[in-house]
Amino acid sequence: MDFYYGMAQLIGVHTLLGLSAYVVLLTGQVSMAQAGFFAIGAYLAGMLTVLAGWHIVPAMLLAAVASAFVATVVGFPALRVKGLMLVVATLAFGEAVRIFWFNFDYQIAKGNIQVGPLGGEGFKQIRYFPENGWSTADVALFIWAWVIAAMVALWWLDRSRVGSVLRAVGEDELAAQSVGINLTAVKVSAMTIGGFIAGLGGAIYAHYTTHIEHLNFGVILATFAIAYPILGGLSSVIGVLIAVIFIQGFLVEVLRFMGDWRNLLFGALIVLAMNVRPDGLFDARAMRTLRRLFGARDA
Repeated sequence: MDFYYGMAQLIGVHTLLGLSAYVVLLTGQVSMAQAGFFAIGAYLAGMLTVLAGWHIVPAMLLAAVASAFVATVVGFPALRVKGLMLVVATLAFGEAVRIFWFNFDYQIAKGNIQVGPLGGEGFKQIRYFPENGWSTADVALFIWAWVIAAMVALWWLDRSRVGSVLRAVGEDELAAQSVGINLTAVKVSAMTIGGFIAGLGGAIYAHYTTHIEHLNFGVILATFAIAYPILGGLSSVIGVLIAVIFIQGFLVEVLRFMGDWRNLLFGALIVLAMNVRPDGLFDARAMRTLRRLFGARDA
């Protein structure tokens, strides 16, 4: 059972990562910075629980707020550009964050050992869960409580006036601007929300893996972040969850015997999806069909 609980933990964390990119993509912006926000949340939350002795919940929330703040600061200059330039700018930011943690060294003595981030060797001894007697099932339930909360919050946001504004900017910036919508404010707000969710996911990731290092937060993680909402579609947060289950549960785990060929299959799948279903596998039409099917069944 521990394998399945571990898989549930992985899918939960990556769902948060995908949701963080989902918000930004609603505004029509492709950001590769989510891995950087994820790393900030992971390291800060780990330092708060290990070095400062904080409870995990306030540590996670503060780390998420810090990631959101950085996202806001990055968003103002980055989101003034679009297209390829935005991808390059946010990718550079993510790599800068990764290199920062590669060179960051801050340890303190705890008992007879040194704990804390140690540059290229990473950050070990993030053992909040085992030290407090949490089982793998407890951790999985804890992670999914946050995932469900984030999905419900985004579902509500998507159906509010805020969600309509985000989608309006994503569909036609000129039309949105013509009715008085501040494009920069909307895009930065989306980036801030995405940074918060990514920081939350990173904080959880650090504690369930117990050991993080800069290599965990590279381009591949950033690619996964935007692949989930692109593949699942931007019509609903459910599409992100289904895409994560398919990629992490099927492509990564079930096809593990294929080795590095999985990366080629993953890339081909994304290219195929963008050409055949550019709005995602669960686009607005697919979601309407599902609603009709389940509505008729309920009736």
